[in-house]
Amino acid sequence: MFIYKLVSYLLHPLLFSFFGSFLYLYLTPKHIIKQQEYIILLIVFVSTYIVPILLLALLKRVNMIQDYHLRTIDERKFPILFFIMLSFLLGRAMLGIQIADLLAFSFFGVAFALSFTYLFFNINIKTSLHMLGIGGIIGFVMVMSYEYRLNFTSLLSGLFLLAGLIGVSRLGLNAHRPKEIYLGFLLGMVSQFLSFQVYQNI
Repeated sequence: MFIYKLVSYLLHPLLFSFFGSFLYLYLTPKHIIKQQEYIILLIVFVSTYIVPILLLALLKRVNMIQDYHLRTIDERKFPILFFIMLSFLLGRAMLGIQIADLLAFSFFGVAFALSFTYLFFNINIKTSLHMLGIGGIIGFVMVMSYEYRLNFTSLLSGLFLLAGLIGVSRLGLNAHRPKEIYLGFLLGMVSQFLSFQVYQNI
């Protein structure tokens, strides 16, 4: 049980946008200067980790959520809507500066996946955000591998093992049903492929 909790905390969904941005900036061919990389990472970290934590603290203070685990669908609705908007705005901002277009579309993919997550609330499905996050990372690494003709086989193998560990941990904590684990993973991964298709056709 301790291991399951540790995995869930260390690989929290809020961290996956930062992880994806880090992998993009340090694995793909260099096309922007170091200072710009640091600025992008800082913006992503503050926007997708610090700001949401502050939001959750506020929601808890006004009794809109019971704790930070967001165990119920009702507790998840507003934070998910907020993160959809945030991901879309980050994507638009990166497109505006025109130095990380592929990364920008990865954020559109996140917004797309979270939009479906919100829709599934209507049929009482609480999609695993942990699995959505790791699925999105795997999908984005595949996209980077294809776009830049790079071999990320070892990295992808490690990420799939990590996805299995996260899935087992979430099931072990009784946080989700199996179908919510699989659905989260597929949503995260497929949304990156769909976003990349849009990227290729603009």
